Amino acid sequence: MLSELDKLQAGDWYHFDDKAIVARKAHAAKLCQEFNAISATEPENQTKKMQEILGSSGDNLSVQATFNCDYGKNIHVGHDFLSNYNLTILDMAPVTIGNNVMIGPNCGIYTVNHPMTRNSRRQYLAQAKPVTIGNDVWFGGSVTVLPGVTIGNNVVVAAGAVVAKNVHNNTLVAGVPAKPIRRLTQD
Repeated sequence: MLSELDKLQAGDWYHFDDKAIVARKAHAAKLCQEFNAISATEPENQTKKMQEILGSSGDNLSVQATFNCDYGKNIHVGHDFLSNYNLTILDMAPVTIGNNVMIGPNCGIYTVNHPMTRNSRRQYLAQAKPVTIGNDVWFGGSVTVLPGVTIGNNVVVAAGAVVAKNVHNNTLVAGVPAKPIRRLTQD
């Protein structure tokens, strides 16, 4: 019989009130609280704590407080990653972010979803699907990325957009839900 953690990692429905899952989230919350308490005048200490939180990161990592996540170890960012204030990443499933990515303030990247039926929600069920973000991506402020989405390379997501579907390379998307506005050039 699979544990709830096994179900989560397999992409199946799991009970999010399971002790192992709750403990994982509590540990991440503690680390995030420690990160958020570090003064902005201590960027080296912020970077060290962020490297402790994340699963992996490349060179030139810059994350502004506040930062919150569900686990942390499922977040993998490439080189030259910049996040402005108030980033939340619900990383029960993997979140993979490429190189040269800039995320504006008040953004959320979510891998977790809940059932559409009330009886299933009353059972504290959830399902996690990975999110992948390519290279050379810029999110304006207050962007939301939903579970299971892949965002290609050289993409701009306009402020306030809700990305519910995959985004092709070299595209500007905007709106709720986000839709392609135009193609982008390489330079």
